[in-house]
Amino acid sequence: MTTPVYRAPMRSRDDGVAPGVAVERALRRGICGVGGRVDAAPVSLEAALAAVDRRHGERMARRLERFAAVPEGAFVWTRDLDGLFWLGRLTGSWRYDGSSDALGCDLVHVRPCDWLADPMAPGRVPTGVLQSFARGGRNWQRIHAGDASPLSAAIWEGARGIG
Repeated sequence: MTTPVYRAPMRSRDDGVAPGVAVERALRRGICGVGGRVDAAPVSLEAALAAVDRRHGERMARRLERFAAVPEGAFVWTRDLDGLFWLGRLTGSWRYDGSSDALGCDLVHVRPCDWLADPMAPGRVPTGVLQSFARGGRNWQRIHAGDASPLSAAIWEGARGIG
């Protein structure tokens, strides 16, 4: 079985949030996440889904539900403002971060993520990952390209000195 791979742009749908701030925070804090601020910090995923549905609509609530359901160990790719790519792996489950920093960059629905220490230039990134980012958008989504999982695993293992 292959390890799933996801695209995590970590870019708020709130145009008042500067591009790049959520990615910088995620890399610094060892998290991965999606936006969707709510009025009061939810204590459970079910409460978060209901609050996101009320404030942002059913489509955003379904996105959050898919994000929370991704298995631990899944690979995650993001891109910084310099156009460099970062590879990480999810290491824990969903939680709501209601801190002022998280609210400010709208990266409130988060999961622990172990990021590699160094970014990669596009020439080192699997083609399927590049194609996913080239389509644009702000959605968290699975990358189904056949090269994404084995090449992400090889990059991860090489950087970690595994194998």
